[in-house]
Amino acid sequence: MKPASASHEQFERLALPLLDALFNFARWLAHDQTEAEDLVQETFAKALRGFDSFTPGTDFRAWMFRILRNTFLTSRNGLQARLTVPLEADDEPPATITWETPESLALASASAHELQVAMEALPVAYREVILLCDVEEMKYQEIADVLSIPIGTVMSRLARGRKLLRKTLAGERSFAARGESDQR
Repeated sequence: MKPASASHEQFERLALPLLDALFNFARWLAHDQTEAEDLVQETFAKALRGFDSFTPGTDFRAWMFRILRNTFLTSRNGLQARLTVPLEADDEPPATITWETPESLALASASAHELQVAMEALPVAYREVILLCDVEEMKYQEIADVLSIPIGTVMSRLARGRKLLRKTLAGERSFAARGESDQR
């Protein structure tokens, strides 16, 4: 067994570069800066306490994000969000991927505020997959590990979340366009 100080130094070396990404993910999950700060602090404390259980050579980043997500889910707000997630229908066809997807076009033309509002409107299950994939640039397998779900569920939630995000963004633009034409 390693001395505690060596273990703490190794933990710091691995964990500190993840601080901003973990805070960003926590803020999106919690919708509150103070709660996000508390979640990240608790995540670091839990991870440090359990660092001896981390298997070297495995994905430390995924391990930390899983701890953060589990901490959020066991919080009061996380349990409420978890209970409001809709059941997924498996009858939808898989999304077709091209170089220029409707998602990339919608996201490219959306303002930062529109995108933030649309992301916050997404159910947590979709929002967390989109954030981990598109913001944190995790691979599907890493996301599956973080969320403890099959990789197929990651892909279906990502497709459905992006579709809902695209619809929300398109709806806001058409509403804004109608409002502008009504004022003329």
